[in-house]
Amino acid sequence: MSKIISSLQNPVIKNVLLLSEKPRAREEQNRIVIEGLREIRLAIVSGFNITDLFFSPELVSMAEVQSLLHQSQQTELTEVSRDVYNRMAYRKDSGGLIALAEPRRLGFSDLQLSKQPLLLVLETVEKPGNLGALLRTADAANLDAVIICDPQTDIYNPNAIRSGIGCVFTMPVVTASSEDAIAWMRGSGIKMFGAALTATRYYHKSNFVRPAAIVMGSEANGLSNTWLESVDDLIKIPMMGKIDSMNVSVSAAIVIFEALRQRDFR
Repeated sequence: MSKIISSLQNPVIKNVLLLSEKPRAREEQNRIVIEGLREIRLAIVSGFNITDLFFSPELVSMAEVQSLLHQSQQTELTEVSRDVYNRMAYRKDSGGLIALAEPRRLGFSDLQLSKQPLLLVLETVEKPGNLGALLRTADAANLDAVIICDPQTDIYNPNAIRSGIGCVFTMPVVTASSEDAIAWMRGSGIKMFGAALTATRYYHKSNFVRPAAIVMGSEANGLSNTWLESVDDLIKIPMMGKIDSMNVSVSAAIVIFEALRQRDFR
């Protein structure tokens, strides 16, 4: 039997809003907010523990709710009115499902790399939307892992989950300092390719067949001196228009799929 909440002032609902808006609350409570059937299902399949599931029967069928409960045990079910759901949700009248889950924090020792790993490294990524798009690209390319260095946004920011359509759950994601990431990759024999406007080599002239990491900086500042001085090779994408750069998620996708092309998409 599920609980029923119809008041916007209910403390449970207020706490979900707090978790959606405040990274510190997510950290303190060890809970993240997942909105949408596809995203919740991906989290469950990837082994995330769903602790709470909120649903609006006006927006989602009980069959879909029950399918999630069948996959995820020990989940507390709460029915909410349409008004309450729309207050909780980022997208009004969307899928009718919101979950709370325990986050997963991976370290380098948790990664299981292939023989010829291909990684994406992001320095000081700031915008959750960009992070989500980058994770979506990483999933599409089936990368070994994404390493986020000195992050300026929470990897479980609800907007990052939405824009990445849940790929934060399908990809191994490690957050670390730049110094620790550089040391680990050097120790693992992974060649680091840093994208920079100051590079003299075009990306498609580099050899990505060996164990490799593609390192991208922030859109505002690019790579820091720490990375510019530490990578094995600096690369750039030819720019033939009036501007000198593209969105970081677009740039990453271009280089990643060139690396896959060189590997015969294997």
